[in-house]
Amino acid sequence: MNNIISNNQIINKIYVVRGIQVMLDSDLANLYGVETKNLKRQVKRNIERFPNDFCFEITKEEYEKISRCQFGTLNGRGHNLKYLPYVFTEQGIAMLSSVINSKKAIEVNIEIMRSFVAVRRYLINNADVYLALNNLNNKTKEHDKKLDYLFSIFDKKEQLFLSGNVYDAYSSVIDIFDAAKKEIIIIDNFADKNLLDIIKNYNIRIILITKNKSKSFEKELELYNMEYNNLVVLFNDTYHDRYFIIDQKFFYHCGTSINHIGSKTF
Repeated sequence: MNNIISNNQIINKIYVVRGIQVMLDSDLANLYGVETKNLKRQVKRNIERFPNDFCFEITKEEYEKISRCQFGTLNGRGHNLKYLPYVFTEQGIAMLSSVINSKKAIEVNIEIMRSFVAVRRYLINNADVYLALNNLNNKTKEHDKKLDYLFSIFDKKEQLFLSGNVYDAYSSVIDIFDAAKKEIIIIDNFADKNLLDIIKNYNIRIILITKNKSKSFEKELELYNMEYNNLVVLFNDTYHDRYFIIDQKFFYHCGTSINHIGSKTF
């Protein structure tokens, strides 16, 4: 064969429908250099040679799935079909060369048979990879189920604050803190005087975990502790996000440090 069609071009036109590797009638007609209606006409004239395991008509949904594989989108295909396409299995394609009597059809069929063999060889050689991926997919689904269960037992409340919603953001934080009866734990690496101004009027224990050991903040803490006695500070830099824990019962995740609250969407 004088490079009528490349092996990769054929492989890209092999699809899996109903668990079987097949090719579309239109793709085959294009490869053979004939019109699709003529290919179908020849098949119908010799229908006894094409049992259901050689050739069958696909559904609109199956064709739309193939179209998405081809183009990433339907792109108008599949919506206004006058006739649903036929697909041919490897055996059906081999039979086509006997009803489409042309040298090109015979040569193309030889390459198609080689392509089917190449696909099978690839699948066999990479069976362990597909098995590993399948096992990983199953584990992922199991983890997703566990996460869905965990989230289902929490009473979730989510709020989105847009850039510039400074007052609403501060107000929301104060509402959270006001609900505390005994203790507030605040984890915020960039805590500063803004936080001290918020917590100074709470007559409960407040634990602040932060990595901010700047001289200015240490001075502010010293002055704060001379006047208020509700704060315990622990310096720790192992946390990345910001959290509020109220009475060791309610847990909040905050997408921004309090000193920048409301300056950006969070």
